[in-house]
Amino acid sequence: MKKILLIFFIAGAVAAQSKLTGKLYLDSGISFRETSVEFNGDDSSVQNKKAPFTAALLSFAVPGAGQFYSESYLKSALFVAVEAAAITVGLIYDKKGDDQTVKFQNFADEHWDVARYARWTIAHAKEINSSIDPSNFFVFNSDGTVNWRELNKLENALGGYYSHRLAPYGDQQYYEMIGKYPQFNVGWDDFGDENTPYKYGDPLTENFIFYSKERGKANDFYNVAYKAVLVIFTNHIISAIDAALTARSFNKSIKVNAELNKINVGYRTFYYPQLNLQYNF
Repeated sequence: MKKILLIFFIAGAVAAQSKLTGKLYLDSGISFRETSVEFNGDDSSVQNKKAPFTAALLSFAVPGAGQFYSESYLKSALFVAVEAAAITVGLIYDKKGDDQTVKFQNFADEHWDVARYARWTIAHAKEINSSIDPSNFFVFNSDGTVNWRELNKLENALGGYYSHRLAPYGDQQYYEMIGKYPQFNVGWDDFGDENTPYKYGDPLTENFIFYSKERGKANDFYNVAYKAVLVIFTNHIISAIDAALTARSFNKSIKVNAELNKINVGYRTFYYPQLNLQYNF
């Protein structure tokens, strides 16, 4: 415990909640009397207290700010460092995910073809489901493009290992399906054509496998970025709670009281304030 005594002299009178004490001084034969007025040490205008709610609010907005406000500089630096690191990791891996997504989508656009998939499906519809007449489904338009609605109707009618309906081109599900479900294996350019035999459980093509791995890399990058976001959110919450506790601890470590003293020397009166600051280490 360390007690720091600060004494200031000013002229004037101060009104406050007080108690009177009397002391007798003798100095070179001159006698004078001191009267002191002691102020309530809980007066917030005297004490340098920290508001826990303010500290928590500051740290919730910017981790470490509440700790800095409460003069806990080391903890403030730690929370700032965690925030900076998490933001940096999140941005880096989100960018990696975006770049990898462009890479695997370009590969799919180059090597997977919905028309190849549709032709093979029509050619083998009777083998997959003998009750299906593929001529009842107008999968191809007059200009040779695929009628997506009719293709989905055929996929739905076939059943079996045709467990999914191909999502519209460019959709996130489109790029996921063609590298995830074996029914889309026949659409890769290293598979063959509509005359190539294939049944569920046969080996997948190299392009299918390669594409699946490339898409998986993008997901891994995004997962790291997502975890970084969770760290950022958690850092805000923990920092806010810690800031409130730090402010309370700071307030408990400080004890301040003030006195207004009066000295009578002969017929003259002098006033001076006395501030007592006690800090617990």
